[in-house]
Amino acid sequence: MNEIYNEIQKKKLLMDGAFGTYYAQLYDTKELPELANTKYPERVLRIHREYIEAGAQIIRTNTFATNTYAMDLSWEEVQKNLKEGYRLAKKTARQAGVYVAADIGQITSYQQTDRERLSEEYVNICNTFLEEGANLFVFETFSDIEDIKKAVSVIGKKAFVIVQFSVNQFGYSQSGLSARKLVQSAEMIEEIDAIGFNCSIGPGHMQQILKKLHLSGSKILTALPNAGYPHMVSNRMIFDHRNMDYFIDKVSSIAQDGADIVGGCCGTTPEYIRGMKERISFEKNKKAVPSIEESEENLPFKDHSFFAGKDGKKLIAVELAPPLGSDDENLMDAAHLLQKSGVDVLTFPDSPSGRTRADSILMAEKVARETGICVMPHICCRDKNAIAMRSQLLGAHINHIHNFLVITGDPIPSMARSSVKSVFNFDSVGLMRIMNDMNEEQFAEAPVCYGGAINQGRRNLEVEISRVLKKMEAGATFFLTQPVSTKESAERLRRIKQETRARILCGIMPFVSLKNALFMKNEMTGIDVTDEVLARYRADMTREEGEAAGIALAKEMMALTDDFADGYYFSFPFNRVSMLEKILL
Repeated sequence: MNEIYNEIQKKKLLMDGAFGTYYAQLYDTKELPELANTKYPERVLRIHREYIEAGAQIIRTNTFATNTYAMDLSWEEVQKNLKEGYRLAKKTARQAGVYVAADIGQITSYQQTDRERLSEEYVNICNTFLEEGANLFVFETFSDIEDIKKAVSVIGKKAFVIVQFSVNQFGYSQSGLSARKLVQSAEMIEEIDAIGFNCSIGPGHMQQILKKLHLSGSKILTALPNAGYPHMVSNRMIFDHRNMDYFIDKVSSIAQDGADIVGGCCGTTPEYIRGMKERISFEKNKKAVPSIEESEENLPFKDHSFFAGKDGKKLIAVELAPPLGSDDENLMDAAHLLQKSGVDVLTFPDSPSGRTRADSILMAEKVARETGICVMPHICCRDKNAIAMRSQLLGAHINHIHNFLVITGDPIPSMARSSVKSVFNFDSVGLMRIMNDMNEEQFAEAPVCYGGAINQGRRNLEVEISRVLKKMEAGATFFLTQPVSTKESAERLRRIKQETRARILCGIMPFVSLKNALFMKNEMTGIDVTDEVLARYRADMTREEGEAAGIALAKEMMALTDDFADGYYFSFPFNRVSMLEKILL
């Protein structure tokens, strides 16, 4: 590792071009190029040799997609492929005296439950390479860094680690994070030696993105753009190689701007590498990549959070469920009733239970416009990808909505799955990271305030505590909980408060009848309705008696949590918000 680092201090290094697209160009096969490690090793040796002969000083192993997800193979077969891929590259490199980088691509999975498994797979891949003697790693085409933190830690200082992100021409990854946020997250990890970008964009866009970055200078910079933008022919990516001179000129400029390691990604062939070797100066006359103007870092801060200036006061949030249809009369009546009640914020669920309701942000905007009350729409990750999320948040900010409750969201009901598909590109923590990023990028003058949900009824409370801490790390400044209806539930929340010190608004749901309580017990997940709670209600209760029982329950739960709760989050069945005044007496 020190050998590589020392050489980079003396001169810039040239990495090879794209193995996968060049392989597809040479061999008309629909198989993954990585399978050639065990099936056609002579093909792999040939491509490595061509890149070395063209001038590459670093070659990457043919293992970008060698994982159990992409290959649909057992781990034993994947491990064999990793080892063969490394040995083939090492065999070719040894003869030429160049470096071998153990290549690891982002594993794509849209199942949030796979996050821990993904992390472990990266660790296993890294350990396999370390066993083969790898002293240089390249993590390529990543949209964020969360899943590889553990793997990078396992490598430690046993090898030189490069992490490269993939962003679009506007500077955002598929996870919705900006190039600046991605670089900042990597700069904070000591074990990472070099950071940069590869894939997705051509050299012109990559140069523009690099020029806008604010780099600390603590890491080596890499740049491996695509040959350009492909067009599809018979389901194959075809690159126009007539732009080779343009590509080489742009990468040369990127090197002059300060990149220490340059090379090529999709569409680049040995001819691209040969051209770069001949025309790029690899002397260390490093010029700093221009940083973002300092004036942007000192923009005035405007606090629009619903708890701004209310230290020491018990905060009050009230949920109003948007209508199932287009008639919002009942909701607006409730909002106007609460207008003079001292409520700090009104919240609006985002199609809970995966059933369509009026849009939470648009509903919040109307209520704010007509009543002047502070509003907080819920925003869930089920229905929109990162592009749609950012677009929605920008629109909300333009309409002066600055507070959000961020949740993962309920899945689509099983009966609708055949015609309606869930979109879960990330969970609530992932969306919070996007919002944190936007606060630095688009909303620096007036950052949005966002919080998360707490499910104190989760069987493993340690997991929930861990989730709360992750959300706080991602910028969450408050939490709304599931309804508290028992002493046990209150005690679990007290423990969460003690271990996280989070600002917590305890959920309070005053059931108004036996039928209402039974429905919540049997139809709604996460709401704990015990037999003791049910015993408070009778089937023959009048409306007034049912509401009185709900008010008594609410007051008892508030008393149980008064010593640690920062406020209360009320959800009234059927929008019966008139009960609030009696509860707060």
